[in-house]
Amino acid sequence: MVGRRKALLEKLQRSLNTPSTIYTVDVSDEHQLHHAIERHIKKMGVPDIVIANAGVSTGTLNSEKEDLVTFKRVIDINLYGVMHTFLPFMHTFKKRKSGQFVGISSVAGIRGLPGSGAYSASKAALMNYLESLRIEMLPFNIQVTTIAPGYIKTPMTHSNPYAMPFILEVDKAARLFIKAINRKEKFIIIPWQMNIVGKLMRLLPASVWDFLAKRGPKKLRAMI
Repeated sequence: MVGRRKALLEKLQRSLNTPSTIYTVDVSDEHQLHHAIERHIKKMGVPDIVIANAGVSTGTLNSEKEDLVTFKRVIDINLYGVMHTFLPFMHTFKKRKSGQFVGISSVAGIRGLPGSGAYSASKAALMNYLESLRIEMLPFNIQVTTIAPGYIKTPMTHSNPYAMPFILEVDKAARLFIKAINRKEKFIIIPWQMNIVGKLMRLLPASVWDFLAKRGPKKLRAMI
């Protein structure tokens, strides 16, 4: 288990009834993460499933120059963090012709959301990266699963100043994630209600989407 906050990782580790290892690492730091993964493989061996779940979200305005720093930080974590997480395992997975990569994207990656340009862009890029990876891994019998959830009750959504339809408790979301991973889904939007919303979002003409989205609420801006 990898994360930036050691105390929370240790608390989670104590709650598990299975052996585990923790690494206090920022996934945007490629070299630090690669070193942690090397240590883990030497200690525990190569895993069967690698899940890239790290992500951050905040409101950004494309017209504000100071938001560019936040924009880059969101991309570093949400997109490059996934790439940094998967890359050290790829050659071993390909050599043994098995393994599964799981990337956590978001419904927000389907269409651009006003006030959330950084988050929407990072998750849209992540969806396309994961799809490219999935196709590249097909000849090696390596599965790639993209999970695009809607709202989940976490600190990330706690400060959202608007109603969040179909919001999931963390444990419920985790169980749905596990089912999708076990089924080796290629792409899935969770929960099923948000899946319907996501499909409609894809189909709407740009003019209709613009009309609906411009009236929507916006995330609070904050530096990361």
